[in-house]
Amino acid sequence: MSLFRLTAHEAADRLRRRETSSVELTRAALGRIASVDPKVRAFVSVCEEQALRQAEAADARLKSGDAAPLTGIPALIKDNMCTAGVRTTCSSKMLESFVPPYDATVVEKLAGAGMVMLGKANMDEFAMGSSTEHSAFFPTHNPWDLARVPGGSSGGAAVGVAADECFYSLGSDTGGSIRQPAGFCSVVGLKPTYGRVSRYGLVAFASSLDQIGPFTKDVTDCALVLNAISGHDPRDSTSLPVPVPDYAQALVPGLKGLRLGVPKEYFVAGMQAGVQDVMEAALVRLQELGAEIDRDVSLPHTPYALAVYYIIAPSEASANLARYDGVKYGFSAKEAESMWDGLEKTKQYGLGPEVKRRIMLGTHALSSGYYDAYYLKAQKVRTLIRREFDRAFEKYDALVTPTSPVVPFKMGERMDDPLQMYLSDVCTLPMNIAGIPGISVPAGFVDGLPVGLQIVARPLAEETLLRVAYAYEQATDWHKKKPPL
Repeated sequence: MSLFRLTAHEAADRLRRRETSSVELTRAALGRIASVDPKVRAFVSVCEEQALRQAEAADARLKSGDAAPLTGIPALIKDNMCTAGVRTTCSSKMLESFVPPYDATVVEKLAGAGMVMLGKANMDEFAMGSSTEHSAFFPTHNPWDLARVPGGSSGGAAVGVAADECFYSLGSDTGGSIRQPAGFCSVVGLKPTYGRVSRYGLVAFASSLDQIGPFTKDVTDCALVLNAISGHDPRDSTSLPVPVPDYAQALVPGLKGLRLGVPKEYFVAGMQAGVQDVMEAALVRLQELGAEIDRDVSLPHTPYALAVYYIIAPSEASANLARYDGVKYGFSAKEAESMWDGLEKTKQYGLGPEVKRRIMLGTHALSSGYYDAYYLKAQKVRTLIRREFDRAFEKYDALVTPTSPVVPFKMGERMDDPLQMYLSDVCTLPMNIAGIPGISVPAGFVDGLPVGLQIVARPLAEETLLRVAYAYEQATDWHKKKPPL
């Protein structure tokens, strides 16, 4: 087997047994990037020299016996997480030349564990999008069908893992931006509980919704990466001061004694028939593993989640993106007659159409005379959605839904129809609104295109997610299938 095909935990085992070195793993990954990235375009930046230096340092650390579980394992970081000395663009012209002077906390933690950073992943500009077609530089292609989207906004991070260009990656999830591309690319993607992972150094989109999480080739790797990045961070005021369990301990076969609910609102009108069939087969398998399945679950406020999200997220984006004024850092329009003209032109030429659309939506929702009608009402419905989940988790250990109601769509198909684009996240948005954790695992294919199974649990119950996901994964072979690159 080629080294780049290994999972992170398989690669770590080989490193510990001295059967390979981090430098060899890194060269294998860099070779794979050179071979397939011209087709899929997952990377905004490749850090070849830095990665090899880090690999050499990791090998020295492994020899000394001072190694963490992920020491020497090559990874990819979404390009909205600050990396000291390495460009962080958010796939936007606004930050095309921005080089941060510090690392995001998650990058700092992984670096402390001996990470080898291969580069930065392409994304929808400022994480606003569901297809990674809204990058200011180039779109990313789905490795299962290059004519289709990989999902978004963390499309590059998902594709890097699916195409074996890296062993794991980090993405961010504001309304499904980890889980939806994980489902579209047939990899594992987890959005932790809001506050479980520090957001310090994550370029803000919607601060009450954003959360960082891993993309991996299997659930075991997901537990290892979550172990490495979780924990309280005093630099993030929303970080939860709670202990972090060893998530690898949750990976046990069988689901005997677990109650799983299937909310009927997630089997929406417009769901593709093939997706429904894959879900039915997954539910049967979960039942065979010992879980008690209840299909008579209702979360009646779910249909309002899309509207709530597209008021709250753009409102927060409007406030967060006001800092890009062309004065302190980033792109600045030089051909301007006055300060105000310069400010307008900086945003006009530095930001793409989807980002502008969301800023305008948010500014309108926050404006005088509309605040109560839109933003305040959305926050009240958000509370109702959160309480609804709380009540469901009094009865069920986890909920099971499709990750997306559709398979990956063709590139360009939804670019002129924002509502259809937004609807591809309809199954993932409610978890961000409620701040609860969710994971997507490979569940099958429809006409050769991937379908993801989403598992959702109460706040800080990532162990339950991982247990259900691991048991399902071990009873199926979907995670072992590779795209025909």
